Amino acid sequence: MGVDTHVSRGHSALSTKEQVYHLLKTRILNLQLTPGTSISEKEMSIEFNVSRTPVRESFLRLAQEGLLDIYPQKGTFVSLIDLNMVEEARFMREHLERAVVRIACEKLDQDHLFALDLNLSMQRLCIEQKDYKRMFELDQEFHRTIFEGCRKMNVWLVIQQMNSHFNRARMLRLATDLNWGVIFEQHTSIVEAIKQQNAESAESLMKEHLMMASVDRESLKKNYPGYFK
Repeated sequence: MGVDTHVSRGHSALSTKEQVYHLLKTRILNLQLTPGTSISEKEMSIEFNVSRTPVRESFLRLAQEGLLDIYPQKGTFVSLIDLNMVEEARFMREHLERAVVRIACEKLDQDHLFALDLNLSMQRLCIEQKDYKRMFELDQEFHRTIFEGCRKMNVWLVIQQMNSHFNRARMLRLATDLNWGVIFEQHTSIVEAIKQQNAESAESLMKEHLMMASVDRESLKKNYPGYFK
């Protein structure tokens, strides 16, 4: 599944900048621009058919998020995945999501429970079709729905600010290991615990689910040493 490189015409400069930013970020998170890859403003401006200004501004924004490394006189490179940042993000997510899932057991309404069930059905289809990019998106939507249902979206947004390295490690795991049944089963068990309003079980399941990243990272580093700091 290719990434759309088309930037719509007839939009404001801000809109063009946002489009370029999201296209580049998607490529990095999808590992189409792999860690360590050199990219240039000129190449991207030609490919996206835009001036260099929105590309330059997008580069700076992505550098602030830790996804690009900009070296004066040397060039711009997709940053290597920092395992320390992966662990910090995992640690933050584990503790915040354990707290939020307990709230979900008390407060999640039928609309959000339905959204989680629909999400699980789509995850099952992704497993059958081996679509790791859509599986990643659904995994994100699954966790986001729980935060949204608990009215904790600002907490979710704070998590996203630290999630860039963690998300690339997760994407790499999905792309290289097609045995996604464990993830699906854990998601299903979390939803069942929420429906049963079993806060202890939901918290325990969420902790186990997010601890998987610690187990995965060593094997990923061994298999893709050039991708990591």
